[in-house]
Amino acid sequence: MHPIADALPDSLCYLDGSYTPLRDAKVSVLDRGFIFGDGVYEVVPTYGGIPFCFEEHLARLGRSLAELQIRDPYAPAEWQAIAKRLVDATPEAQRAGMQGIYIQVTRGVAPRDHAMPQGLAPTVFVMVNPMKPVADAARANGVACVSAPDFRWQKAHIKTTSLLGAVLARQISVEAGAAETIMFRDEGLSEASSSNVWVVKGGTVSGPPKDHLVLAGIRYGLIERLCADAGIPFTLRRIARDEVFDADELLLSSASKEVLPVVTLDGRTIGAGKPGPIYHALYAGYQQAKARRTQDPRVQGVPA
Repeated sequence: MHPIADALPDSLCYLDGSYTPLRDAKVSVLDRGFIFGDGVYEVVPTYGGIPFCFEEHLARLGRSLAELQIRDPYAPAEWQAIAKRLVDATPEAQRAGMQGIYIQVTRGVAPRDHAMPQGLAPTVFVMVNPMKPVADAARANGVACVSAPDFRWQKAHIKTTSLLGAVLARQISVEAGAAETIMFRDEGLSEASSSNVWVVKGGTVSGPPKDHLVLAGIRYGLIERLCADAGIPFTLRRIARDEVFDADELLLSSASKEVLPVVTLDGRTIGAGKPGPIYHALYAGYQQAKARRTQDPRVQGVPA
C-alpha cells in the first residue's frame, strides 16, 4: 500500500446511513461523483466542537443540490445530528481546536451515461478533519498572492465536487510560493481559487456581485453584517482589475482563513503594504461573532 494510504486516519465517518472508520469507507467506482464529479459539498468550521454558521452552510448545500436536480437527502436536524455524532467522536484535544465538517452528496450509483438518471439514491458522505489555522505571522504581516485568468466554467455559484479548475488555479500560487491565486474574468475580479476577495477603497468594502460567476461564500453575508456592525460601508458590484491593484486594502475570506489581509499581488504592493484598519476591524468582529455563536449551541440548532 502507498505510504499516504497507510497514513489515512481511522476517525469515524458517515457513509450512506452507517458510521464507519474513515479508512474502511468504500464507494462504488460507478458512483457519478467518481465518474463525472456529479455532486456537491460543504465544509462547516467548528470551534470548540460547535459548528459555526451551520444553518447558512446547509442552506447553500440545498441551493447547490437544487441546481444539480439532486434531492436533499436529509432535513436540517438530521444533518446536525450526523455532524454532532462525528464531532463528539473526535479526540478531545482535536475537538477543542478548529475542525471542518466535510459534507458531500453525489447523485449516486448508475451505469455510466452523461444523462442524469432519475430515482437514484444519493451517496452521502460526512467526515471531520482538523483545520489548520492561519499562522500568526501571516495575520500580523499579511500575505502575498498572484493573479490569473479565471479559466473555470460559467456556473461557479454551485459548490460542486468538480474542482479541477480550482485545483489548477491553486497550483499556480503554490508554484509561485504565494498564499492564493486571485482570478479575473474579462478583466473583472471574480474570486480566488478557494476564497472570496474583498477590495477596500476609501473606507468602503466592495466585493463582486453574487451571480453565476462567483461562489458566494458563507462569509459574504457575514462580512456584510460585520461591516454594518462596525459602521463600514459595504457594496457588491463589478470590480475592474485596476481597482484591485489600486486598493487601500485587499482581503481574502473563507472558512479556514476567516478574514486575511493581502499585502502584495503579483509582486506589487497593495496599499501601505501591511494589514490595514478595515482588516483589523473585520477580524475583531469575526472573533466576536464566533464567540457569540459558539457560546450557545442552540444558535446553531445543534442539540446540547
